[in-house]
Amino acid sequence: MEIKILFWALLFIVFYTYLGYGILLYLIVKMKEGTKKLSNSRMDKEPPHITLLVAAYNEEDVAQEKIENSLALDYPKEKLHLMWVTDGSTDNTNAIIERYPSIELLHQERREGKSAAVNRAIPYIKTPIVVFSDANAMLNREAINEIVNAFRDPIVGCVAGEKKVLYKERDSASSSGEGIYWKYESFLKELDSRLYSAVGAAGELYAIRTELYNNIEKSVLLDDFILSMRIAMRGYKIKYCKNAYATEYGAMDMKEEAKRKVRISAGGIQSVIMLRALLNIFKYRLLSFQYISHRVLRWTITPVALFLLLPLNIAIVFLTESPLYLFMLIIHLLFYFISITGYFLAEKNIKVKLFFIPYYFMFMNYSVIRGVGYLYKKRGSGVWEKSKRAKIAK
Repeated sequence: MEIKILFWALLFIVFYTYLGYGILLYLIVKMKEGTKKLSNSRMDKEPPHITLLVAAYNEEDVAQEKIENSLALDYPKEKLHLMWVTDGSTDNTNAIIERYPSIELLHQERREGKSAAVNRAIPYIKTPIVVFSDANAMLNREAINEIVNAFRDPIVGCVAGEKKVLYKERDSASSSGEGIYWKYESFLKELDSRLYSAVGAAGELYAIRTELYNNIEKSVLLDDFILSMRIAMRGYKIKYCKNAYATEYGAMDMKEEAKRKVRISAGGIQSVIMLRALLNIFKYRLLSFQYISHRVLRWTITPVALFLLLPLNIAIVFLTESPLYLFMLIIHLLFYFISITGYFLAEKNIKVKLFFIPYYFMFMNYSVIRGVGYLYKKRGSGVWEKSKRAKIAK
């Protein structure tokens, strides 16, 4: 009997983490909003000065395109300040940036990781809002205006833009998998924001009120997530802004995607440890509920629960010979068969959604398990090896 209870409990955790929370969130938001239309009002004040900060390491392949993209943004030129911090870069990134005198370049020879680079850059920023973006992430022209407008609400301390992963039908399996994942993530983030607050921001595009920045520990792997959630813990909201978005290509292949996913998973586990105070639902209430449901379960309990289900299912079938559990075992084995087939197809960069989506789902959860080892190996260091992404089309 106890093994059955454990089986159903673990199955519920997996279901709730990946589907149940989304369904519940959707229903709660719909009940909260009722027939009320969402506000689309714009700022009627003078647009503020803002700084677009890019922390880059050896980004010569995309630096010029990123700069041109930034200069083309629809925002008053005299109020848009561009700054790059390139600590440790050894390629031609700095030479490319120096062609543009309007860009403030901060560089040091020593590489200490992204968190340390951003910490060093912030004292040079004199604008009330700082927008963070990655070198390989291209912004839509209206992005800055949309972000600035979101700050019209004084309770908003951070604005999270949308991440769009570019892929085509013949692109690598890794790109399509990441794209599907981020579409669902974007859906959840928007609902989180409409309920109370988005749960974290992604480094491709987000912004904060500069005065709210506190130095981040150099060992932090997910500086964007830690920074944004610490702001939320201070009583501010993270506003999700889907009309401000960054586009980038997915990883070159599944090997490169694995590097990225394992690092992010390690950063997620690290974040749960560093933000453990946020687990106090009596203090942070709705924010804690969203954080635990959307992030903590994915980075801790759920992957373990997922991989325990199959051996538990097998054990129950042998112990009870129940037709119900036998049927569930057949479904279980079929799912694993489809996932393994998806793995072999992905190795050949062949994308078939029927096989690939289950594989990518298992791949993400396995990455969390591997993330534990990565975190132990990299303890005390925020420096990481970036994964190779597909080239941006010219």
